Amino acid sequence: MESYLGLILIIAAVVVLTAGGMFLLFRQGRKAPPPVRPPEAPPIPEEEGQAPPRGAVIEDEATTTVPPPARPVEVPVAPPVELPPPSAGRMVRLRARLARSQSTLGKGLLELLSRDRLDDDVWDEIEETLITADVGVAPTQAMVEELRTRVKVLGSRTPDEVRGLLKEQLLTQIGADTDRALQVAKHGERPAVVLVVGVNGTGKTTTTGKLARSLIGDGNRVVLGAADTFRAAAADQLQTWGDRVGAEVVRGPEGGDPASVAFDAVARGMDEKVDVVIVDTAGRLHTKTGLMDELGKVKRVIEKKATVDEVLLVLDATTGQNGMRQAQVFAEVVNITGIALTKLDGTAKGGIVISVQRELGVPVKLVGLGEGPDDLAPFDPEVFVDALLGD
Repeated sequence: MESYLGLILIIAAVVVLTAGGMFLLFRQGRKAPPPVRPPEAPPIPEEEGQAPPRGAVIEDEATTTVPPPARPVEVPVAPPVELPPPSAGRMVRLRARLARSQSTLGKGLLELLSRDRLDDDVWDEIEETLITADVGVAPTQAMVEELRTRVKVLGSRTPDEVRGLLKEQLLTQIGADTDRALQVAKHGERPAVVLVVGVNGTGKTTTTGKLARSLIGDGNRVVLGAADTFRAAAADQLQTWGDRVGAEVVRGPEGGDPASVAFDAVARGMDEKVDVVIVDTAGRLHTKTGLMDELGKVKRVIEKKATVDEVLLVLDATTGQNGMRQAQVFAEVVNITGIALTKLDGTAKGGIVISVQRELGVPVKLVGLGEGPDDLAPFDPEVFVDALLGD
């Protein structure tokens, strides 16, 4: 019995020892968990002069690309709208310019007519002086014949009488009583329409812009039609004139149909209920029949919408008789109602005022007397003749 009991104790001891060894064996084989790392603190910005931390990447300032500062956006500023002066009295204010350019004609005639003895040679000189000033052959002959008759009746002549005789004859030839008013009165709700025509180089587009200024200075609202589509600079030039005085400009694509632009300008003028629509046309060469026919088309297309009240032919006073030939061709295509004579202050041949009126049967209504924006004036025969003859 005692032996049996001892065996059991021995077996129990072996079991306990075996279990403990196994427990220790398995416990030593387990891996310890990794240590927990504390969170990294944010980098502290370097102070000036402090050394960078170890291992930091240093950028070379010379190779670092710095974006340029943004350029401010330039917004175009519209020019201030000007208020032009009224047209009344302009020619009186510009009289000195006329006197300087026309003094040769006036003084020459006064000197010849003041001679004690007026023989045939003197009358030939008077006739030559008038023809040289582009008065024209027929008007010159009429003036000389009348002057010879009046001088015979007077007998002796004082300087004042000579001046009076010459002034009377010049006014007669120019037409002092001719109606020179521009037809720009509004027709109820429909604006008046002015068509400006002329050859390249006469100052046609400039005259159109100056006319708009003059009309706006007189209290009218104006729309401009840039129907010279063959020259982009013409539309840009007219746009500049319009912007300065607040006149709307209707324009089309370069090389587009001029008649279409003219029609649109009149339609815009009717929609806006303005007073006057001025249409600037291309500078037609009078030798090109096709272009002249197109000018007639522009006028016909406008008349489908409204009445053309004025057709102004712009002529350069310095071109003399060549300008007369141009005027005659234009008169065959459109019904010219008035003449705008430019650069009158730059020529001593003021007699073209007489000859062009005689040839076309229409009056000079406007004259250009300088380069300034307000140097276009309604033509005044009295002021013109007084400037010719001087004080």
